[in-house]
Amino acid sequence: MARQTGIIKLKGTIGDISFYKSADGHMARAKGGIDASRMASDPAFQRTRENGSEFGRAGKGGKLIRGAVRVLLQNAKDKRVVSRLVKSLLEVAKTDPINERGLRTSQDGNMSLLLGFDFNVNGKLGATMYAPIATSIDRVTGTVTVTVAPFAPTVRIAAPGGTTHFKIVSGAAELDFENETSVFESDETAILPYDSADTAAISLSMALPANSVLPLMQVVGIEFYQEVNGQMYPLKNGAFNALSIATVDHL
Repeated sequence: MARQTGIIKLKGTIGDISFYKSADGHMARAKGGIDASRMASDPAFQRTRENGSEFGRAGKGGKLIRGAVRVLLQNAKDKRVVSRLVKSLLEVAKTDPINERGLRTSQDGNMSLLLGFDFNVNGKLGATMYAPIATSIDRVTGTVTVTVAPFAPTVRIAAPGGTTHFKIVSGAAELDFENETSVFESDETAILPYDSADTAAISLSMALPANSVLPLMQVVGIEFYQEVNGQMYPLKNGAFNALSIATVDHL
């Protein structure tokens, strides 16, 4: 794989070279590969088939998580969130103590490895908000909460330039990896002024199905706004908004 550097950028195929555009710019690579039937049956590619199988399940798991938190994710994500989440889920699958290689799953692995995953690397929650955040999941009642003690925004939040207001958001999801379905609820504060005055105590609450036996996940984030003539506008289209996996509860 090589980068195109000329003035004229190509797309398509010329001979055995494919030209395309990716997140890394305009690229070129040679066509080729192994015959599909050989890949599917040759013992030499057993490890490759196992890796491909687990990669496929991780891809579906990432799609499930992204779909579950989509309401919040659309305001806080980067261009590589899909591949980064799949990579993290593959690491989780490697900790699966139940299934043999090639059949390992994220839901049977140590899902706590997802804690702290930031959906937007340009706005990491841990490097943005320094107020102590307390989160909890009550599996019996299905109640998921976030509480934040009063704090001074300009002291406890590293907001991007131009910020005049912000809000704290949270979401909770019940994830059914096997059936590729989810249940999601969210809550958020009002849009609050970004100044030196202490906020009131913050409490957000979401309700998931009681006594669930499925993995439960909680995300917490912050969104930034700029007030112009009395109207609130997402700051720089949400480029610096943060959203992070804060809690995972897995039986």
